[in-house]
Amino acid sequence: MKSNIFPEQASDKYWKENLSEESYRILREKGTEPPFSGKYNLHFENGSYLCKACENPLFKSGQKFDSGCGWPSFDDAIKGSVKNILDKSHGMIRTEIVCNNCGGHLGHVFNDGPTETGQRYCVNSLSVDFKKE
Repeated sequence: MKSNIFPEQASDKYWKENLSEESYRILREKGTEPPFSGKYNLHFENGSYLCKACENPLFKSGQKFDSGCGWPSFDDAIKGSVKNILDKSHGMIRTEIVCNNCGGHLGHVFNDGPTETGQRYCVNSLSVDFKKE
């Protein structure tokens, strides 16, 4: 997934050495974790969620809500932290979200959020770390 459009450039070897096998599968190979399995699904401490690959701040705890979908959900991202990419895989048309710093796959964003933004950023727990405030 190395691409010159992202500031954080690293080799595949680097990502394999610095990420767990499961995080590598999600962040670098666009995988997903099973619903309701991630440690951040029902996590509501104050702080920030960072890209697990490059530590880029992505979401604030105030943007998080329980959507009931089984993955951590946010109604917005930190400005400039996430890039949207058209995803036509698996016979669907969706919007993939990736870290705007390293290009790591985070999940998808949908237009069915319950807050005033109308957005639901559906994120894999294995693609993020949490920094408590």
